[in-house]
Amino acid sequence: MRTLLKMSCMSLIAGLGALTIALAASTATAASGWTTFGGNAQHTGLSASPSQPLLRIRWSTSVDLSSPGEPVLIHYGSPLITAANTVIIPVKTGADGGFRLDARKGRDGSLVWSTSTDYVVPPHGFFPSYSPALNSIGRVWFPGAGGTMMFRDAPDASVPTATGRVAFYGPGVYQSNPASFDSTVFINTPTTVDASGSIYFGFRTIAGAPLGLSSGIAKIDAAGNGKWTAATTIAGDPAVTMVPHQAAPALSNDGTTLYVAVADEFGANPYLVGLEPSTLAVKNVSPGVPMRVKLKDPRGNGNNAFVSDDSTASPMVGPDGDVYYGVFGNPYNGSRGWLLHYSANLQQTKLAGAFGWDTTPAVVPRAMIPSYNGPSSYLLFNKSNDYAGDDGGTGVNRIAVLDPNDSMPEPHPSSAGVAVMKAVLTIAGPTPDEDVVLFYPDAVKEWCINAAAVDPATKSVMVNSEDGKLYRWDLSTNTLSQSIRLSEGLAAAYTSTLIAPDGTVYATNKAILHAVNASVVINVTRNGSGSGSVTSNAGGIACGATCSGDFAPLQSVTLNAVADPGSVFTGWLGACTGRATCQLTAQSDETVTATFAPSSIAPLGFDVDGNHSYDALTDALIALRYLFGLTGTALINGAVGSGASRTTPAQLTAHLNDTKPLFDIDGNGRADALSDGLMLIRYLFGLRGAPLIAGTIGAGATRTTAAAIESYIQSMMP
Repeated sequence: MRTLLKMSCMSLIAGLGALTIALAASTATAASGWTTFGGNAQHTGLSASPSQPLLRIRWSTSVDLSSPGEPVLIHYGSPLITAANTVIIPVKTGADGGFRLDARKGRDGSLVWSTSTDYVVPPHGFFPSYSPALNSIGRVWFPGAGGTMMFRDAPDASVPTATGRVAFYGPGVYQSNPASFDSTVFINTPTTVDASGSIYFGFRTIAGAPLGLSSGIAKIDAAGNGKWTAATTIAGDPAVTMVPHQAAPALSNDGTTLYVAVADEFGANPYLVGLEPSTLAVKNVSPGVPMRVKLKDPRGNGNNAFVSDDSTASPMVGPDGDVYYGVFGNPYNGSRGWLLHYSANLQQTKLAGAFGWDTTPAVVPRAMIPSYNGPSSYLLFNKSNDYAGDDGGTGVNRIAVLDPNDSMPEPHPSSAGVAVMKAVLTIAGPTPDEDVVLFYPDAVKEWCINAAAVDPATKSVMVNSEDGKLYRWDLSTNTLSQSIRLSEGLAAAYTSTLIAPDGTVYATNKAILHAVNASVVINVTRNGSGSGSVTSNAGGIACGATCSGDFAPLQSVTLNAVADPGSVFTGWLGACTGRATCQLTAQSDETVTATFAPSSIAPLGFDVDGNHSYDALTDALIALRYLFGLTGTALINGAVGSGASRTTPAQLTAHLNDTKPLFDIDGNGRADALSDGLMLIRYLFGLRGAPLIAGTIGAGATRTTAAAIESYIQSMMP
């Protein structure tokens, strides 16, 4: 999409053309879940859980109830995922603002809890993201009005153990004048959490903010104590007055440095600064030398780089402590920008990457690319779109794995061959871009990713595309080895991907969050007036308490039913049949019913009315009526045999509920009137052979011959 404001999934010109890892444990997303933007406090995008194959959309839910039209110029906040696989989703509720949090079970998307917020959106271009965070003590933090943070404890429970609101500028102050704070103070970045439970975030103020508050960085510790430092103080520059929207603070791997971005109101005077996390004071590298760097265009022209409120770029800390941050070029370099690269103390400017607009790079462990033999202990995943017609752009939009310590010349005209990070692997989008292909025949749809999930276990990266699909980029083969369609495709702001502890991959497309995996769900229900339990050999079914489980495609599943004392197991229905151990292969979602009856029901059989005989016009007729759904007097009228012990509709219905699995005569997991019921009444009328089964064998039956049907019915007539 080409206009003066070029935002196709969405790149930005916005008038700037004229202005122009030895892998440390702390850098990987822990098995405890996905706690913030980029998965962790360093924003590396690394998953500790292997991703499932991208075979099916398990469930989906809207993240924007206002149903935005194309192009979608809205940044949607990253969901969170707990260790127990609860997915916490920020949901935009109105066209101009309003947010709530929905917590859903990762397995099926069912709602666990929902809570509203009173967050007020700051002035903006692109609609800014709303981003909660999950700290190490199980507290969900999410922005509220007036620069306050709201919280909810026990994120996996339907009822919280505690809720509340904390203001970083002091307890009780907000309540004294909420309207004044609400109209002048706005949280404007994702929240970053540290190991102690403290949270860090940026905030924006406008004229008239109470208490002399000025845009900057804030902290709230686990005890609810707050502090803040102004952007002007952080930069040591009176012209600097803001923290860019969406620029989440990042923590060093050892937690001793907090990296933040600040700039002037135009984004033209930007700095990256290291703060002391405990005090938010600027750190010193040595006496009188602050840990601070002014962000410069890497082409050696001496110009300041630009940062934009319409970007989601956040500092990222590599396994070796190096810091990366995406900026715009000055002069304009085709909406690509630059990925700036610094030493941990920000004193050494290192090799830049050739793309930085609206992107936070992810760490790629060296072992993910066995063929790599370069100098770096880790590599970087980054977007590498080449927007058609911009600075010689061909429209061949790519994603790339970059070597942060090896170089190649940047090929675009404005770069004059400046050395940039070497591309170890690249792959172009697979879908032609019909909007520009007439003039740029090789142009393809953009990659729509701003913070990708990296899966070391499968050597792959999860990436969204403007074509509406989610792709798995297999780095071992440099192929897009899997894809799944999420929408028909549209121009939209870039979005992130996540990997849950159970391996489900989450991606947002067209304002819908999709849970994508390959798992098959087996659900167990228990029926009858007896009691008992069902367990599985895998998947965690222990019903009673847990009556469903996730299984890999084609996994062999064994279900065992055990009756409690005083009860008897009368059989399976659904995906299983009979009374033996259930053996099935997980091919699609299935439900299995296990029925338990009081042991006084013995002997098990077809003596429905309990008169110790088997009769077509009593037992079989009542069973047939029951399978047709008849109840009350219509069930028993004229059909109760002489000497029967079960004579009322209630008694007979209860008995048939307890013994229903026995009436699955053809063994297809269902007890049906026109198959099983009809064969039983024929048999008791004396029919055998072909007349017994003619036109009655149900679909999926395991007993299909007259001999097999006769043998089974006889076994139920002790």
